[in-house]
Amino acid sequence: MRINYELHDLQAFVAVAERGSFRQAADDLFLSQSALSRRIDKLEDSLGVKLFERTTRRVRLTNVGQTFLVNVRTALDDLEDAVLGVADLAAHRTGTVTLACVPTAVWHFLPEVLKRFSARFPRIRVRVHDESAQDVLNLVLNGEADFGINFAGAENPEIVFDPIYVESYVLAMRRDHPLATRKVLSWKETVDERYISVAKSSGNRSVIDAALAGVEKHPLIFCEVNHVSGVLALVEAGMGVAAVPGLSVLPERLEGIVGVPLVNPEIKRTLGLISKRNHSMAPAARTLFEMLSEALLKRPAAS
Repeated sequence: MRINYELHDLQAFVAVAERGSFRQAADDLFLSQSALSRRIDKLEDSLGVKLFERTTRRVRLTNVGQTFLVNVRTALDDLEDAVLGVADLAAHRTGTVTLACVPTAVWHFLPEVLKRFSARFPRIRVRVHDESAQDVLNLVLNGEADFGINFAGAENPEIVFDPIYVESYVLAMRRDHPLATRKVLSWKETVDERYISVAKSSGNRSVIDAALAGVEKHPLIFCEVNHVSGVLALVEAGMGVAAVPGLSVLPERLEGIVGVPLVNPEIKRTLGLISKRNHSMAPAARTLFEMLSEALLKRPAAS
């Protein structure tokens, strides 16, 4: 059966059924009685059944009309809930924001902003995927995350990369290491150190390897682990040194490790907010994105 009626036809039907009078229903709907009658006639013609028994003295639902009334009320209630649900989302009252980011960002950039966001929108759920740089990029590209914080993606044509923070790589070592008091170190001065590193599949390792490609003498790596946290655990245990992003060894995070800037070459990486090009974020996600952008752009670049 072809559906040939509109929402206001259903609303007119409910009004007549509830009031038991075309005149009173017309008054409620701010319609003339003739306009209301036309809507009911159209609805009955579309359905191919009579919904009302009409006499000069009263209007009464038929058996079919009574069943139809129950279904229409349910449908209108569901529609109202759906509309209110969209309004809630638009007003940031409910919903979920999914953010993907490299682990460093979780520690240094998210807490204060997420605290303020949750205070403003307590019913918005935030899901954070702290993953490797490649995984963060994939989550955003695949639409599994609304946006991300990453140092990969700037060259991808499908990604919008908004730089937010530049940090330098440092040599992480125990505070009792002979080089720990230096203000700066060249890579050449560290070639005899026992280096611990993240695996070749890591984004951090790719940045370092690319920067050292033209350097004649490289440090030798004697141990590899998958994550920077594992690298630092081994450094703290006294097993060696490691080249890591400067944010990884800030004093408030690690008391037993220091980071000395590495130069010749100086290696830096740029963290950015990444989003999928030509993709419209939901209002709540857009708000969190803008809050992070505003907060992070105020931070001075690491040196």
